[in-house]
Amino acid sequence: MTTRNTPTPELTLDPADWDSFRQLAHQMVDDMVEHLRTLRDQPAWQPMSSDVRQHLREPLPREGQGAEATYQQFLDYVLPYANGNRHPRFFGWVQGNGTPLGMMADMLAAGMNPHMAGFDQAPALVESQVLAWLTQLVGFPESASGLLVLGGTMANVLGLAVARHAKAGFDVREHGLQREGPRLVVYASTETHGWATKSAELLGLGRRSLRLLPVDASFRMDLGALREAIAADRRAGHHPLCVIGTAGTVNTGASDDLVGLAALCREEGLWFHVDGAFGALAAMSDKLRPGVRGLEQADSLAFDLHKWMYQPFDVACVLVRDAAVHRAAFASSASYLATLERGVISGGLPFADRGIDLTRGFRALKVWMALKAHGVGLLTQLIEQNVEQARYLAERVSAHPELELLAPVPLNIVCLRFKREGLDDGALNRVNQELLLRLQESGLAVPSSTVLAGRFALRCCFVNHRTRFEDIDALVEAVVRTGRRIAEEG
Repeated sequence: MTTRNTPTPELTLDPADWDSFRQLAHQMVDDMVEHLRTLRDQPAWQPMSSDVRQHLREPLPREGQGAEATYQQFLDYVLPYANGNRHPRFFGWVQGNGTPLGMMADMLAAGMNPHMAGFDQAPALVESQVLAWLTQLVGFPESASGLLVLGGTMANVLGLAVARHAKAGFDVREHGLQREGPRLVVYASTETHGWATKSAELLGLGRRSLRLLPVDASFRMDLGALREAIAADRRAGHHPLCVIGTAGTVNTGASDDLVGLAALCREEGLWFHVDGAFGALAAMSDKLRPGVRGLEQADSLAFDLHKWMYQPFDVACVLVRDAAVHRAAFASSASYLATLERGVISGGLPFADRGIDLTRGFRALKVWMALKAHGVGLLTQLIEQNVEQARYLAERVSAHPELELLAPVPLNIVCLRFKREGLDDGALNRVNQELLLRLQESGLAVPSSTVLAGRFALRCCFVNHRTRFEDIDALVEAVVRTGRRIAEEG
Protein backbone atom coordinates (compact mmCIF):
# COMPACT_ATOMS: atom_id res chain seq x y z
CA MET A 1 0.00 0.00 0.00
CA THR A 2 1.37 3.42 -0.95
CA THR A 3 0.66 6.71 0.73
CA ARG A 4 0.83 10.13 -0.81
CA ASN A 5 2.94 12.86 0.70
CA THR A 6 0.92 16.04 1.17
CA PRO A 7 3.38 18.62 2.47
CA THR A 8 0.87 21.42 1.81
CA PRO A 9 -2.81 21.41 2.70
CA GLU A 10 -5.12 20.20 -0.06
CA LEU A 11 -7.17 22.98 -1.62
CA THR A 12 -10.90 23.67 -1.48
CA LEU A 13 -13.25 26.57 -2.01
CA ASP A 14 -15.10 25.87 1.23
CA PRO A 15 -14.41 28.42 3.99
CA ALA A 16 -11.43 27.80 6.23
CA ASP A 17 -13.52 29.26 9.06
CA TRP A 18 -17.17 28.26 8.77
CA ASP A 19 -18.25 30.44 11.69
CA SER A 20 -16.81 33.56 10.07
CA PHE A 21 -18.50 32.68 6.79
CA ARG A 22 -21.79 32.12 8.62
CA GLN A 23 -21.55 35.66 10.03
CA LEU A 24 -20.86 37.08 6.57
CA ALA A 25 -23.72 35.08 5.07
CA HIS A 26 -26.12 36.38 7.73
CA GLN A 27 -24.95 39.91 6.99
CA MET A 28 -25.62 39.39 3.29
CA VAL A 29 -29.16 38.22 4.02
CA ASP A 30 -29.79 41.11 6.43
CA ASP A 31 -28.48 43.66 3.94
CA MET A 32 -30.56 42.34 1.06
CA VAL A 33 -33.73 42.14 3.14
CA GLU A 34 -33.22 45.74 4.26
CA HIS A 35 -32.50 46.78 0.68
CA LEU A 36 -35.79 45.27 -0.51
CA ARG A 37 -37.69 46.69 2.48
CA THR A 38 -36.57 50.23 1.64
CA LEU A 39 -36.89 50.11 -2.17
CA ARG A 40 -39.61 52.75 -2.16
CA ASP A 41 -37.22 55.22 -0.51
CA GLN A 42 -34.54 54.66 -3.14
CA PRO A 43 -34.32 56.13 -6.65
CA ALA A 44 -36.14 54.13 -9.30
CA TRP A 45 -32.86 54.32 -11.24
CA GLN A 46 -29.64 56.25 -10.95
CA PRO A 47 -26.80 56.63 -13.44
CA MET A 48 -23.34 55.37 -12.53
CA SER A 49 -20.64 57.94 -11.85
CA SER A 50 -17.28 57.77 -13.58
CA ASP A 51 -15.80 56.61 -10.27
CA VAL A 52 -18.16 53.62 -10.15
CA ARG A 53 -17.45 52.73 -13.76
CA GLN A 54 -13.72 52.91 -13.09
CA HIS A 55 -13.98 50.60 -10.09
CA LEU A 56 -15.83 48.05 -12.20
CA ARG A 57 -13.13 48.11 -14.87
CA GLU A 58 -10.15 46.47 -13.20
CA PRO A 59 -7.38 44.05 -14.08
CA LEU A 60 -7.96 40.32 -13.88
CA PRO A 61 -7.58 39.29 -10.21
CA ARG A 62 -4.53 37.04 -9.92
CA GLU A 63 -4.78 36.75 -6.13
CA GLY A 64 -7.97 36.68 -4.12
CA GLN A 65 -8.87 39.55 -1.78
CA GLY A 66 -11.26 37.54 0.36
CA ALA A 67 -15.03 37.30 0.58
CA GLU A 68 -15.49 40.22 2.99
CA ALA A 69 -13.68 42.78 0.84
CA THR A 70 -15.40 41.52 -2.29
CA TYR A 71 -18.81 41.78 -0.67
CA GLN A 72 -18.12 45.36 0.39
CA GLN A 73 -17.33 46.26 -3.20
CA PHE A 74 -20.65 44.70 -4.23
CA LEU A 75 -22.42 46.97 -1.73
CA ASP A 76 -20.56 50.06 -2.93
CA TYR A 77 -20.43 49.61 -6.69
CA VAL A 78 -23.03 47.05 -7.80
CA LEU A 79 -26.14 46.94 -5.60
CA PRO A 80 -27.13 50.63 -5.96
CA TYR A 81 -26.86 50.64 -9.75
CA ALA A 82 -29.30 48.09 -11.17
CA ASN A 83 -31.74 48.97 -13.96
CA GLY A 84 -34.53 49.58 -11.44
CA ASN A 85 -36.93 46.76 -12.29
CA ARG A 86 -37.60 45.94 -8.62
CA HIS A 87 -38.76 49.47 -7.82
CA PRO A 88 -42.51 50.17 -7.45
CA ARG A 89 -42.28 53.01 -10.01
CA PHE A 90 -40.47 50.96 -12.63
CA PHE A 91 -42.96 50.94 -15.50
CA GLY A 92 -40.48 50.42 -18.31
CA TRP A 93 -40.52 47.15 -20.20
CA VAL A 94 -42.19 43.98 -18.96
CA GLN A 95 -39.52 42.90 -16.51
CA GLY A 96 -39.69 40.81 -13.37
CA ASN A 97 -39.34 42.39 -9.96
CA GLY A 98 -38.76 39.34 -7.78
CA THR A 99 -39.83 38.63 -4.20
CA PRO A 100 -37.99 38.16 -0.91
CA LEU A 101 -39.11 34.52 -0.82
CA GLY A 102 -37.92 34.03 -4.39
CA MET A 103 -34.53 35.45 -3.44
CA MET A 104 -34.20 32.94 -0.62
CA ALA A 105 -35.46 30.11 -2.84
CA ASP A 106 -32.66 30.86 -5.29
CA MET A 107 -30.20 30.71 -2.41
CA LEU A 108 -31.58 27.34 -1.35
CA ALA A 109 -31.48 26.08 -4.94
CA ALA A 110 -27.87 27.19 -5.33
CA GLY A 111 -26.98 25.54 -2.02
CA MET A 112 -28.46 22.25 -3.17
CA ASN A 113 -27.07 22.75 -6.68
CA PRO A 114 -28.79 19.71 -8.23
CA HIS A 115 -28.23 18.73 -11.84
CA MET A 116 -31.69 19.07 -13.36
CA ALA A 117 -31.51 16.85 -16.41
CA GLY A 118 -33.63 14.48 -14.33
CA PHE A 119 -32.24 11.71 -12.10
CA ASP A 120 -33.98 9.96 -9.20
CA GLN A 121 -34.15 12.97 -6.88
CA ALA A 122 -36.68 15.20 -5.15
CA PRO A 123 -35.81 18.33 -7.21
CA ALA A 124 -36.90 16.51 -10.39
CA LEU A 125 -40.24 15.69 -8.78
CA VAL A 126 -40.59 19.35 -7.76
CA GLU A 127 -40.12 20.47 -11.37
CA SER A 128 -42.56 17.85 -12.62
CA GLN A 129 -45.13 19.06 -10.10
CA VAL A 130 -44.60 22.71 -11.06
CA LEU A 131 -45.10 21.83 -14.73
CA ALA A 132 -48.29 19.97 -13.88
CA TRP A 133 -49.59 23.00 -11.97
CA LEU A 134 -48.71 25.39 -14.79
CA THR A 135 -50.38 23.10 -17.31
CA GLN A 136 -53.54 23.29 -15.26
CA LEU A 137 -53.35 27.07 -14.81
CA VAL A 138 -53.32 27.80 -18.54
CA GLY A 139 -55.86 25.13 -19.48
CA PHE A 140 -53.56 22.72 -21.33
CA PRO A 141 -54.40 18.99 -21.21
CA GLU A 142 -52.98 17.02 -18.31
CA SER A 143 -51.01 14.88 -20.78
CA ALA A 144 -49.05 17.85 -22.13
CA SER A 145 -45.27 18.05 -21.83
CA GLY A 146 -43.27 21.00 -20.57
CA LEU A 147 -39.91 22.41 -19.56
CA LEU A 148 -38.64 25.30 -17.45
CA VAL A 149 -36.07 27.39 -19.30
CA LEU A 150 -34.19 30.69 -19.12
CA GLY A 151 -36.78 33.08 -20.52
CA GLY A 152 -39.47 33.72 -23.07
CA THR A 153 -37.09 33.78 -26.01
CA MET A 154 -35.75 30.30 -25.28
CA ALA A 155 -39.25 28.98 -24.53
CA ASN A 156 -40.47 30.32 -27.86
CA VAL A 157 -37.44 29.00 -29.74
CA LEU A 158 -38.09 25.51 -28.37
CA GLY A 159 -41.77 25.74 -29.30
CA LEU A 160 -40.88 26.70 -32.87
CA ALA A 161 -38.26 23.93 -33.01
CA VAL A 162 -40.94 21.38 -32.12
CA ALA A 163 -43.18 22.89 -34.79
CA ARG A 164 -40.40 22.54 -37.36
CA HIS A 165 -39.91 18.88 -36.42
CA ALA A 166 -43.63 18.10 -36.44
CA LYS A 167 -44.72 19.91 -39.59
CA ALA A 168 -41.71 20.08 -41.94
CA GLY A 169 -42.85 17.05 -43.90
CA PHE A 170 -39.44 15.37 -43.64
CA ASP A 171 -36.99 14.35 -40.89
CA VAL A 172 -35.40 17.67 -39.94
CA ARG A 173 -33.20 16.04 -37.31
CA GLU A 174 -31.72 13.66 -39.86
CA HIS A 175 -31.44 15.91 -42.91
CA GLY A 176 -31.43 19.41 -41.44
CA LEU A 177 -32.28 22.15 -43.91
CA GLN A 178 -29.32 21.34 -46.21
CA ARG A 179 -31.57 19.90 -48.86
CA GLU A 180 -33.60 20.94 -51.84
CA GLY A 181 -37.29 21.28 -51.26
CA PRO A 182 -40.04 23.79 -50.59
CA ARG A 183 -39.34 26.72 -48.31
CA LEU A 184 -40.76 26.27 -44.79
CA VAL A 185 -42.80 29.35 -43.87
CA VAL A 186 -43.78 30.78 -40.47
CA TYR A 187 -46.44 33.46 -39.97
CA ALA A 188 -46.53 36.16 -37.28
CA SER A 189 -47.69 39.76 -37.02
CA THR A 190 -45.77 43.01 -37.13
CA GLU A 191 -46.42 43.25 -33.38
CA THR A 192 -44.76 39.89 -32.62
CA HIS A 193 -41.72 40.14 -30.35
CA GLY A 194 -38.26 40.11 -31.95
CA TRP A 195 -37.61 36.56 -30.78
CA ALA A 196 -39.43 35.35 -33.91
CA THR A 197 -36.82 36.83 -36.25
CA LYS A 198 -33.96 35.49 -34.14
CA SER A 199 -35.57 32.06 -34.05
CA ALA A 200 -36.08 31.94 -37.81
CA GLU A 201 -32.38 32.72 -38.22
CA LEU A 202 -31.21 30.31 -35.50
CA LEU A 203 -33.34 27.39 -36.69
CA GLY A 204 -32.11 27.71 -40.25
CA LEU A 205 -35.42 28.91 -41.66
CA GLY A 206 -34.07 32.35 -42.47
CA ARG A 207 -35.75 35.73 -42.29
CA ARG A 208 -37.21 35.23 -45.78
CA SER A 209 -39.33 32.43 -44.31
CA LEU A 210 -40.92 34.66 -41.67
CA ARG A 211 -44.05 36.47 -42.85
CA LEU A 212 -44.88 39.48 -40.67
CA LEU A 213 -48.53 40.26 -41.30
CA PRO A 214 -50.37 43.54 -40.69
CA VAL A 215 -52.51 44.22 -37.64
CA ASP A 216 -55.88 45.90 -37.20
CA ALA A 217 -56.67 49.07 -35.25
CA SER A 218 -56.47 47.06 -32.03
CA PHE A 219 -52.98 45.78 -32.94
CA ARG A 220 -54.24 42.22 -33.50
CA MET A 221 -53.11 40.06 -36.41
CA ASP A 222 -55.24 40.47 -39.51
CA LEU A 223 -56.70 36.99 -40.09
CA GLY A 224 -57.74 37.81 -43.63
CA ALA A 225 -54.19 38.80 -44.50
CA LEU A 226 -52.94 35.61 -42.87
CA ARG A 227 -55.26 33.44 -44.92
CA GLU A 228 -54.20 35.20 -48.13
CA ALA A 229 -50.50 34.82 -47.27
CA ILE A 230 -50.88 31.08 -46.67
CA ALA A 231 -52.69 30.63 -49.97
CA ALA A 232 -50.08 32.69 -51.83
CA ASP A 233 -47.24 30.64 -50.35
CA ARG A 234 -48.90 27.38 -51.31
CA ARG A 235 -49.33 28.64 -54.88
CA ALA A 236 -45.64 29.59 -54.92
CA GLY A 237 -44.67 26.04 -53.94
CA HIS A 238 -43.70 26.90 -50.37
CA HIS A 239 -44.59 24.84 -47.29
CA PRO A 240 -46.57 26.74 -44.61
CA LEU A 241 -45.39 25.44 -41.25
CA CYS A 242 -46.54 27.41 -38.23
CA VAL A 243 -48.58 30.42 -37.11
CA ILE A 244 -47.38 32.42 -34.10
CA GLY A 245 -50.11 34.09 -32.08
CA THR A 246 -49.45 36.47 -29.21
CA ALA A 247 -51.16 36.78 -25.84
CA GLY A 248 -50.05 40.23 -24.72
CA THR A 249 -47.97 42.01 -27.37
CA VAL A 250 -44.84 43.80 -26.27
CA ASN A 251 -45.92 47.21 -27.61
CA THR A 252 -49.50 47.56 -26.42
CA GLY A 253 -50.52 44.40 -24.54
CA ALA A 254 -52.91 43.35 -27.31
CA SER A 255 -53.82 39.70 -27.77
CA ASP A 256 -54.47 38.18 -31.16
CA ASP A 257 -57.73 36.42 -31.95
CA LEU A 258 -56.35 33.15 -30.62
CA VAL A 259 -59.58 31.24 -31.13
CA GLY A 260 -59.66 32.31 -34.77
CA LEU A 261 -56.00 31.47 -35.25
CA ALA A 262 -56.47 28.03 -33.71
CA ALA A 263 -59.36 27.28 -36.04
CA LEU A 264 -57.42 28.48 -39.08
CA CYS A 265 -54.40 26.34 -38.14
CA ARG A 266 -56.58 23.25 -37.79
CA GLU A 267 -58.16 23.97 -41.16
CA GLU A 268 -54.79 24.50 -42.87
CA GLY A 269 -52.90 21.75 -41.03
CA LEU A 270 -50.42 24.18 -39.45
CA TRP A 271 -48.78 24.18 -36.04
CA PHE A 272 -50.23 26.84 -33.72
CA HIS A 273 -47.72 28.38 -31.33
CA VAL A 274 -48.62 31.10 -28.82
CA ASP A 275 -46.14 33.56 -27.36
CA GLY A 276 -47.73 34.28 -24.00
CA ALA A 277 -44.61 35.79 -22.44
CA PHE A 278 -46.59 37.81 -19.94
CA GLY A 279 -50.19 37.65 -21.16
CA ALA A 280 -50.68 33.91 -20.81
CA LEU A 281 -50.98 34.10 -17.05
CA ALA A 282 -54.02 36.33 -17.41
CA ALA A 283 -55.69 32.94 -17.88
CA MET A 284 -55.39 32.50 -14.11
CA SER A 285 -58.10 35.14 -13.65
CA ASP A 286 -61.80 34.56 -14.36
CA LYS A 287 -62.05 38.29 -15.13
CA LEU A 288 -59.14 38.39 -17.58
CA ARG A 289 -59.28 34.93 -19.17
CA PRO A 290 -61.69 35.97 -21.95
CA GLY A 291 -59.01 38.31 -23.32
CA VAL A 292 -56.60 35.42 -23.93
CA ARG A 293 -59.17 32.75 -24.73
CA GLY A 294 -57.86 30.30 -27.29
CA LEU A 295 -54.31 29.94 -25.95
CA GLU A 296 -55.40 26.64 -24.41
CA GLN A 297 -55.93 25.38 -27.99
CA ALA A 298 -52.31 25.99 -28.99
CA ASP A 299 -49.96 23.18 -29.98
CA SER A 300 -47.25 24.92 -27.97
CA LEU A 301 -47.22 27.82 -25.54
CA ALA A 302 -44.38 29.90 -24.09
CA PHE A 303 -44.64 32.17 -21.05
CA ASP A 304 -42.46 33.75 -18.39
CA LEU A 305 -42.75 33.23 -14.65
CA HIS A 306 -40.34 36.07 -13.90
CA LYS A 307 -42.95 38.46 -15.30
CA TRP A 308 -46.51 37.95 -14.14
CA MET A 309 -45.69 35.42 -11.47
CA TYR A 310 -43.22 37.94 -10.05
CA GLN A 311 -40.34 35.49 -9.71
CA PRO A 312 -36.65 36.50 -9.75
CA PHE A 313 -34.86 36.08 -13.06
CA ASP A 314 -34.71 33.69 -14.67
CA VAL A 315 -37.50 31.19 -15.21
CA ALA A 316 -39.90 30.62 -18.10
CA CYS A 317 -41.95 27.71 -19.37
CA VAL A 318 -42.70 26.03 -22.67
CA LEU A 319 -45.64 23.63 -22.90
CA VAL A 320 -46.30 21.25 -25.80
CA ARG A 321 -49.70 19.64 -26.23
CA ASP A 322 -48.33 16.38 -27.69
CA ALA A 323 -45.73 14.99 -25.29
CA ALA A 324 -44.50 12.38 -27.79
CA VAL A 325 -43.84 15.02 -30.44
CA HIS A 326 -42.06 17.19 -27.88
CA ARG A 327 -39.71 14.37 -26.93
CA ALA A 328 -39.18 13.30 -30.52
CA ALA A 329 -37.93 16.79 -31.40
CA PHE A 330 -35.02 16.67 -28.93
CA ALA A 331 -34.42 13.24 -27.36
CA SER A 332 -31.04 11.60 -27.85
CA SER A 333 -29.07 8.80 -26.23
CA ALA A 334 -25.51 8.23 -25.10
CA SER A 335 -23.92 5.29 -23.30
CA TYR A 336 -22.75 7.47 -20.42
CA LEU A 337 -26.33 8.65 -19.87
CA ALA A 338 -28.08 5.30 -20.12
CA THR A 339 -30.89 4.80 -17.61
CA LEU A 340 -30.45 1.95 -15.13
CA GLU A 341 -33.12 0.14 -13.18
CA ARG A 342 -31.80 1.36 -9.82
CA GLY A 343 -29.55 4.06 -8.50
CA VAL A 344 -29.21 7.79 -9.11
CA ILE A 345 -30.01 7.72 -12.83
CA SER A 346 -32.97 5.35 -12.53
CA GLY A 347 -35.27 8.34 -12.87
CA GLY A 348 -33.98 8.91 -16.38
CA LEU A 349 -33.20 12.31 -17.89
CA PRO A 350 -36.65 13.51 -18.99
CA PHE A 351 -35.85 17.22 -18.97
CA ALA A 352 -32.79 16.75 -21.16
CA ASP A 353 -35.07 15.11 -23.73
CA ARG A 354 -37.37 18.16 -23.92
CA GLY A 355 -34.86 20.82 -24.93
CA ILE A 356 -31.25 21.46 -25.86
CA ASP A 357 -29.76 21.76 -22.36
CA LEU A 358 -28.34 18.82 -20.48
CA THR A 359 -27.12 20.83 -17.51
CA ARG A 360 -29.91 22.83 -15.92
CA GLY A 361 -30.33 24.62 -12.60
CA PHE A 362 -33.11 24.19 -10.04
CA ARG A 363 -35.35 27.01 -11.33
CA ALA A 364 -38.44 25.13 -10.26
CA LEU A 365 -37.84 25.61 -6.54
CA LYS A 366 -38.79 29.31 -6.43
CA VAL A 367 -41.95 28.66 -8.45
CA TRP A 368 -42.89 25.71 -6.25
CA MET A 369 -42.33 27.76 -3.09
CA ALA A 370 -44.25 30.76 -4.47
CA LEU A 371 -47.30 28.70 -5.42
CA LYS A 372 -47.30 26.86 -2.09
CA ALA A 373 -46.57 29.91 0.08
CA HIS A 374 -48.76 32.51 -1.66
CA GLY A 375 -51.34 30.37 -3.43
CA VAL A 376 -52.87 30.89 -6.84
CA GLY A 377 -55.52 33.16 -5.33
CA LEU A 378 -53.11 35.88 -4.20
CA LEU A 379 -51.04 35.73 -7.38
CA THR A 380 -54.22 36.07 -9.44
CA GLN A 381 -55.34 39.08 -7.39
CA LEU A 382 -51.99 40.75 -8.01
CA ILE A 383 -52.34 40.23 -11.77
CA GLU A 384 -55.83 41.72 -11.62
CA GLN A 385 -54.48 44.62 -9.55
CA ASN A 386 -51.86 45.36 -12.22
CA VAL A 387 -54.58 45.48 -14.89
CA GLU A 388 -56.67 47.80 -12.71
CA GLN A 389 -53.62 50.04 -12.32
CA ALA A 390 -53.15 50.20 -16.09
CA ARG A 391 -56.79 51.13 -16.57
CA TYR A 392 -56.52 53.76 -13.84
CA LEU A 393 -53.56 55.35 -15.63
CA ALA A 394 -55.47 55.23 -18.92
CA GLU A 395 -58.42 56.99 -17.26
CA ARG A 396 -56.17 59.70 -15.82
CA VAL A 397 -54.51 60.22 -19.20
CA SER A 398 -57.83 60.39 -21.06
CA ALA A 399 -59.17 62.94 -18.56
CA HIS A 400 -56.13 65.25 -18.70
CA PRO A 401 -56.08 67.95 -21.42
CA GLU A 402 -52.28 67.78 -21.72
CA LEU A 403 -52.02 64.01 -22.08
CA GLU A 404 -53.01 61.67 -24.90
CA LEU A 405 -53.62 57.93 -25.00
CA LEU A 406 -51.97 56.46 -28.11
CA ALA A 407 -53.32 52.89 -28.06
CA PRO A 408 -56.14 50.85 -26.53
CA VAL A 409 -55.42 49.30 -23.13
CA PRO A 410 -56.71 45.72 -23.32
CA LEU A 411 -54.46 44.39 -20.58
CA ASN A 412 -51.61 46.02 -18.65
CA ILE A 413 -49.67 48.31 -21.01
CA VAL A 414 -50.43 52.01 -21.42
CA CYS A 415 -48.94 54.10 -24.25
CA LEU A 416 -49.29 57.84 -23.77
CA ARG A 417 -47.69 61.15 -24.57
CA PHE A 418 -47.62 64.72 -23.37
CA LYS A 419 -49.25 67.08 -25.87
CA ARG A 420 -49.27 70.82 -26.43
CA GLU A 421 -51.48 72.77 -28.82
CA GLY A 422 -49.58 74.06 -31.82
CA LEU A 423 -46.93 71.33 -31.83
CA ASP A 424 -46.92 68.81 -34.65
CA ASP A 425 -46.02 65.13 -34.26
CA GLY A 426 -42.34 65.76 -34.97
CA ALA A 427 -42.09 68.40 -32.24
CA LEU A 428 -44.14 66.28 -29.82
CA ASN A 429 -41.84 63.34 -30.49
CA ARG A 430 -38.84 65.45 -29.47
CA VAL A 431 -40.60 66.76 -26.37
CA ASN A 432 -41.68 63.31 -25.24
CA GLN A 433 -38.30 61.73 -25.86
CA GLU A 434 -36.64 64.37 -23.70
CA LEU A 435 -39.43 63.94 -21.14
CA LEU A 436 -38.73 60.21 -20.93
CA LEU A 437 -35.02 60.72 -20.37
CA ARG A 438 -35.53 63.37 -17.69
CA LEU A 439 -38.00 61.17 -15.86
CA GLN A 440 -35.57 58.27 -15.83
CA GLU A 441 -32.60 60.41 -14.81
CA SER A 442 -34.58 62.03 -12.01
CA GLY A 443 -35.01 58.63 -10.35
CA LEU A 444 -38.69 59.28 -9.75
CA ALA A 445 -40.01 56.73 -12.25
CA VAL A 446 -38.88 54.59 -15.18
CA PRO A 447 -41.22 54.34 -18.15
CA SER A 448 -39.89 53.00 -21.44
CA SER A 449 -40.82 54.03 -24.98
CA THR A 450 -42.14 52.83 -28.29
CA VAL A 451 -43.28 54.40 -31.56
CA LEU A 452 -46.87 53.92 -32.71
CA ALA A 453 -47.90 55.21 -36.13
CA GLY A 454 -44.91 57.54 -36.11
CA ARG A 455 -45.70 58.95 -32.67
CA PHE A 456 -43.21 58.61 -29.82
CA ALA A 457 -44.97 57.12 -26.80
CA LEU A 458 -44.15 56.77 -23.14
CA ARG A 459 -44.85 53.10 -22.52
CA CYS A 460 -45.89 52.01 -19.04
CA CYS A 461 -46.11 48.31 -18.20
CA PHE A 462 -47.73 47.02 -15.03
CA VAL A 463 -46.25 43.72 -13.84
CA ASN A 464 -44.96 44.87 -10.46
CA HIS A 465 -46.48 43.60 -7.23
CA ARG A 466 -44.97 46.61 -5.39
CA THR A 467 -46.74 49.31 -7.43
CA ARG A 468 -49.45 51.33 -5.69
CA PHE A 469 -52.04 53.66 -7.16
CA GLU A 470 -50.21 56.58 -5.53
CA ASP A 471 -47.23 55.73 -7.75
CA ILE A 472 -49.43 56.26 -10.79
CA ASP A 473 -50.55 59.63 -9.48
CA ALA A 474 -46.91 60.61 -8.96
CA LEU A 475 -46.09 59.51 -12.52
CA VAL A 476 -48.92 61.55 -14.07
CA GLU A 477 -47.93 64.66 -12.12
CA ALA A 478 -44.29 64.25 -13.11
CA VAL A 479 -45.12 63.73 -16.80
CA VAL A 480 -47.27 66.88 -16.92
CA ARG A 481 -44.81 68.98 -14.90
CA THR A 482 -41.78 67.87 -16.92
CA GLY A 483 -43.61 68.10 -20.24
CA ARG A 484 -44.66 71.68 -19.55
CA ARG A 485 -41.11 72.64 -18.66
CA ILE A 486 -39.66 71.11 -21.84
CA ALA A 487 -42.36 72.65 -24.06
CA GLU A 488 -41.73 76.09 -22.57
CA GLU A 489 -37.99 75.72 -23.15
CA GLY A 490 -38.84 75.60 -26.84
